[in-house]
Amino acid sequence: MRLLLSFVTLGLLAASVEAHDTWVETNSAVVRTGEVVHVDLKLGNHGNEHRDFKLAGKITLQPCQLTVNAPGGESFNMIPSLDDVGFGPKDGYWSGPFITVDEGLHVVSHTLDTLHGTTRAIKSGKTFFVSSKLLDAVPTNTTGFEKPLGHPLELVPQVNPVTATGPGQKIRVQLLYQGKPLPETRVSFIPRGAQLAEGFDKDHEQMTDAQGFASYTPKEGNVILIVAHHPVADQKGEGYDKTHYSATLTIAVPQLCPHCIKALTAPK
Repeated sequence: MRLLLSFVTLGLLAASVEAHDTWVETNSAVVRTGEVVHVDLKLGNHGNEHRDFKLAGKITLQPCQLTVNAPGGESFNMIPSLDDVGFGPKDGYWSGPFITVDEGLHVVSHTLDTLHGTTRAIKSGKTFFVSSKLLDAVPTNTTGFEKPLGHPLELVPQVNPVTATGPGQKIRVQLLYQGKPLPETRVSFIPRGAQLAEGFDKDHEQMTDAQGFASYTPKEGNVILIVAHHPVADQKGEGYDKTHYSATLTIAVPQLCPHCIKALTAPK
């Protein structure tokens, strides 16, 4: 009986490993230059086949990398500044302050490469925010979002994820594996609080095309978690017999579309 329970426990642990994703968020997508942005590193048990938006404990920081890439080219390590936001060892998430200096688009990048049992888990996550000297004149011509960071599996936005988002504005991404487009792979666009249909949710999911592209049009403002997985059974090595890649991209969609914001802030 003990042996049977051990096998069952190991099976449950293995299943939970593949159901966990990591992602990064910020408390605001647009901030005044010189203000603080809080960068969050989160771990979620994506139930319903990796398609919910729920926390599932805090990730161990040891295998993690978390950086903010500023517009001027500098990269800032966020790991030393992270605080434990939770009541217990497995509750909540990690969060750290970043003081903006440069005006423009900032990229938050997260990666980890670790072993879970006999599975090698290689994960990455990204999000973006813009620092502006004037909040009523946010620069809309920021670039850099379309440049891959070199993650093994990576979601690359094809439209500005901060200044070109809003209800009715299409979010388009390209999924890259080892720097090349990955076709025929499911990409899930998960609004916070939404429950996707079982199996395949045609309203929130797409299979990538031959060039790795997939898109989604939000109907209202919300935080959208974009998720892709790529298991590779024949990638084996010391201590593991398969490799599981995952990539996330978090986009905060404002309630007002860019055209509405421009109209509201235009001089009268």
